[in-house]
Amino acid sequence: MPLKDRYDYIVTGGGCAGLSFILHVLQAPSLAGKTILLIEKEQHRTNDRTWCYWEKKSGFFEDIVFRKWDKAWFHGLGYGALKNLGPYAYKMIRGIDFYNHCYDRITQSGRVDMVHEAVNRIDNVGGGVEVSAGNEIFRGNFAFNSILFEEPVLADNTYYLLQHFKGWIIETKEPVFDPAQPTLMDFRVAQDNGTTFVYVMPFSANKALVEFTLFTPSLLEQEAYDAGLRQYLKEYLNIKDYSLLEEEFGVIPMTDHVFSPIDGNIVHLGTAGGQTKPSSGYTFRFIQKHVAALVDQLAVSSHPFLKQSGLQKRFMWYDRVLLHMLFHKKMPGARIFTLLFSRNPIQRIFRFLDNETKLPEELILLNTLPQWPFMKAGWKELFK
Repeated sequence: MPLKDRYDYIVTGGGCAGLSFILHVLQAPSLAGKTILLIEKEQHRTNDRTWCYWEKKSGFFEDIVFRKWDKAWFHGLGYGALKNLGPYAYKMIRGIDFYNHCYDRITQSGRVDMVHEAVNRIDNVGGGVEVSAGNEIFRGNFAFNSILFEEPVLADNTYYLLQHFKGWIIETKEPVFDPAQPTLMDFRVAQDNGTTFVYVMPFSANKALVEFTLFTPSLLEQEAYDAGLRQYLKEYLNIKDYSLLEEEFGVIPMTDHVFSPIDGNIVHLGTAGGQTKPSSGYTFRFIQKHVAALVDQLAVSSHPFLKQSGLQKRFMWYDRVLLHMLFHKKMPGARIFTLLFSRNPIQRIFRFLDNETKLPEELILLNTLPQWPFMKAGWKELFK
């Protein structure tokens, strides 16, 4: 298929954010005539990651949810409980299912051209954009970009932690898992490197994803993640004999750095557009809400410009306060999360982490944490 001289939307980056945006556009009747170009270095063909998130109702990607649960364990410091999640469900989507689903929809639509080249740069030119990829220049009205071309230049007093994790999908000969009971967070593991927990997503009685996760300023050696996984399997799941089927490794920034959501006619998506929640690293649901809002805006005004609300600023302040506590080691993350989960209904925590609570409920939740250290951190972050 010959490429067009100009496109309405050029999407740079074919990960979760870029593909989600395209599928939302394809489902918007008022955007049926828009031309789309997807530029990505190479098409994803492996199960390189999983996305886990909570949701109340059937969501946009419900057809490819691999597993979902209506209860989950939390293990903290001296506290453990099996939490009923309703009306939420905790859902898992496998990377390979997501990619296949998106590319099937894109192919069936016949509306999306694709170029498999590395993106060199994106420029605002003459009321539109020019994208340099490979040895070619592609022109469009807007670029929707999810590529972080370089690490952000951080202002003074900006926090930058990493959420880094290694996960194993294992299979055991004997039934050892309860498929109906995942573990959302388990902080019983050693906290020597900083905030560290494990989560367990069972697929069946003898197969599960076990993921070792940290919130720290720097990465570990790969063997340290493997050692943490082996120790957890042995000490807390009593598993010694298992087969390693797949593994995944990922790094997500946890920062209060303000990523620019829009630069002229360049709209940034995903982590590049500030859609990773700074205090938790959760991204999938924020991407879905963001791209849905962008498409709604395009449908009514032809311009994808979203203003930041006071609500977003308030939740950014909450995020900065928690980052302050973790970065300056004012209180161990394991203790903070134990207090939150032992003193609040999990539904309130989910709403808070989704930026969907109202101020009275936020005050109730914040009151379950030690007031003096959080008040000091909050005051400093308010006037930083």
